[in-house]
Amino acid sequence: MFKKILIANRGEIACRVAATARRLGIKTVAVYSDADAGAKHVAACDEAVHIGASSPKDSYLRWPAILAAAQATGAQAIHPGYGFLSENEEFAQACADAGLVFIGPPPSAIKDMGLKAESKQLMERAGVPLVPGYHGANQDPALLQAEADRIGYPVLIKASAGGGGKGMRAVDRSEDFAAALASCQREARNSFGDDAVLIEKYVQRPRHIEIQVFGDTHGNIVYLFERDCSVQRRHQKVLEEAPAPGMTPELRAQMGLAAVAAARAVNYVGAGTVEFIVEQRAGGDMNFFFMEMNTRLQVEHPVTEAITGLDLVEWQLRVAAGEPLPLRQDQLQIKGHAIEARICAENPERQFLPATGRLDHYRKPAHDSFNIASLRFDDGVREGDEISPFYDSMVAKLIVHGDTREQALARLDDALAQTHIVGLATNVQFLRRVLRSDSFAGADLDTALIERERAVLFGQDEVGLPLAVAAAVAQTLLAERAAEGADPFSRTDGWRSHGVFARRFAFDYLGERVAATLSYQRDAALQLSVGEDAAAVSGPLQFTPRQGGDWALDIRFGAQRSLATVYLDGERVELFTPQGAAQLVEIDLLAHAGDSGAEAGRLTAPMPGKVVAFLVAAGERVAQGQPLAVMEAMKMEHTIAAPAAGVVTELLYAVGDQVGDGAELLKLELELAPA
Repeated sequence: MFKKILIANRGEIACRVAATARRLGIKTVAVYSDADAGAKHVAACDEAVHIGASSPKDSYLRWPAILAAAQATGAQAIHPGYGFLSENEEFAQACADAGLVFIGPPPSAIKDMGLKAESKQLMERAGVPLVPGYHGANQDPALLQAEADRIGYPVLIKASAGGGGKGMRAVDRSEDFAAALASCQREARNSFGDDAVLIEKYVQRPRHIEIQVFGDTHGNIVYLFERDCSVQRRHQKVLEEAPAPGMTPELRAQMGLAAVAAARAVNYVGAGTVEFIVEQRAGGDMNFFFMEMNTRLQVEHPVTEAITGLDLVEWQLRVAAGEPLPLRQDQLQIKGHAIEARICAENPERQFLPATGRLDHYRKPAHDSFNIASLRFDDGVREGDEISPFYDSMVAKLIVHGDTREQALARLDDALAQTHIVGLATNVQFLRRVLRSDSFAGADLDTALIERERAVLFGQDEVGLPLAVAAAVAQTLLAERAAEGADPFSRTDGWRSHGVFARRFAFDYLGERVAATLSYQRDAALQLSVGEDAAAVSGPLQFTPRQGGDWALDIRFGAQRSLATVYLDGERVELFTPQGAAQLVEIDLLAHAGDSGAEAGRLTAPMPGKVVAFLVAAGERVAQGQPLAVMEAMKMEHTIAAPAAGVVTELLYAVGDQVGDGAELLKLELELAPA
């Protein structure tokens, strides 16, 4: 076994690998960029080496600097994690040339499976089922258009060298193909340095089911069952579970053997994942097609660990050290059900735009980190850390395990309810809605689940206006109580020698201005009016202190009652309840008395990022909804469209410029509607 390894990655996966290495008595070396100088993964390792600036191309993708760090620290092997250099055959070969063990497959396997078109041809020869499509080398746009027309719409354009949903677009009509192709190629060039694409038939109501495979240097290959990764947004996974609901033993064996055949075709060694698109047919039958093979450890590997009781990183290390696989196929068993939720810094209500900012409050449920347990929380951040625009938007992974799927669902919802992140937008509450949707709860899965359940997943208010306002008012009173004096006239419980005292509040809640009045009655009772609703309210001055300086409030508004944890951040009030979460902004009634609407015709960046294209020129007339500019942030492209018809008067940045959140990109003179 190795004595020291270097982890060529960052964040959660670097912490994950370091934990297993520590348990096995292996020393670890971290690498870090300028942005990650104080990161959690740096502290998790025994040594750390600075390798460059914040941008991945200047640090985590600079493999000569990583090799130099390994040699300088005496590391014997390099674990690439996932992303970055994990599927780069040149890096894997450079490790071997430098006398270092690459903890992954041989370079030839990465190369064979790295280009989707060539891998499809290889799989066809190996007898693995394929989706109808075009996988050729000719990348002439006219030919690609003709092939898409021949296959029949809808089709899927996919970057040949891609992964993680980047460089991928679904196209429903022939007239939309050219624009989608250009966007895919641009994103593929930026992400992978290769703009080649392939075209495939877009399977209706598909499920995304993948098989975990493992090979060793002694010729043994096994499959560790399947994961269902059908719940996706922007072709990126949101929830993953194992085993796949509805999977029969016969289909599991067929898919497992096909995955092993795929791995054998490239003499695979180490951890890999063979991804299949599964067509759901009438009567419940399922037909599967090879999609791609990821020649690395997957983000969702913990659900496989949970149902098998194995540590896949340990398997990686043992196989890379030349040991045989610890178990044979007939020794592997499925135990219970596991689900993983990806907690991301993003705003689901704004088409999942990535979010950046500081983790002002970061509360997690009681859990085990990197262990096989009923509740596991894998992350690479700490309270106070910044989520920057340089890297992926994933903050953490929450994994639960239960005897049944129903038990795992209940545990995951409860754990998400206890996950409080304040300081930037996240998808935590969105994940809870997905879990509670009829489709997911009933295991009616396909890759369009989010769109199909849109009515219950977006624009929801689980807390309710009265309770949300009552909690916000309660938190204000608590802050005042902490500063109250000894004399009766400074007390904050509303004591008066006679009469009734009333206080006015105003909040912004779900984009609407809400007025509230708190009346202190002579008997110290409180009555709260929220809009047209009024009720006795109790609980604001009954509180239980909790670790970290926040409070658990027992809020009661009439017949409604809930426990709420409330956090204050300036004028922003964040509250979390078992039912859901809410955000209010307290309005200073004097300071905001004359506020007016936003300036018309002003288009701003929805997040920090880079301008990759302007699709219009100054002086050009545009229609409502017409794409105007394309930005890139957190490895994804985002299109800014015209809010109304008008004329572009000025472009304020150049292509390639980095812009901040809210930066004005261009000026648009709106056309007035006819009177």
